[in-house]
Amino acid sequence: MNNEDSLNVVFKISNSIDYEVKDKIVTILEKQDHPIQNFFRKLKFRIPLYKKIKLDEYGSFIFLQIDGKRTVEEIGENLESEYGDATHPLYERLTMYLNHIYVNCNYIERIN
Repeated sequence: MNNEDSLNVVFKISNSIDYEVKDKIVTILEKQDHPIQNFFRKLKFRIPLYKKIKLDEYGSFIFLQIDGKRTVEEIGENLESEYGDATHPLYERLTMYLNHIYVNCNYIERIN
């Protein structure tokens, strides 16, 4: 995949992920329902049902831009207009972040 192709990719937030937004900051809620965790809960261990992962300001902005319609290029343009030169090198960092939350975290799904 070349650079131009990667800028035309469209992502959507995965249906299997829960999240909450407070003051423009996204907190991902990962369900902890492994059988071992459930077993220890029955033994009255205090294991939370959700692991909370709070995204930073930039990550939250990008996450909230992912709507199943915007391309990576459009998200990058919005990010640059919001934060200016602090985002540079823009597309290298943006594609690396999106790839991480797509491949490693499964927070988003690729549409095209």
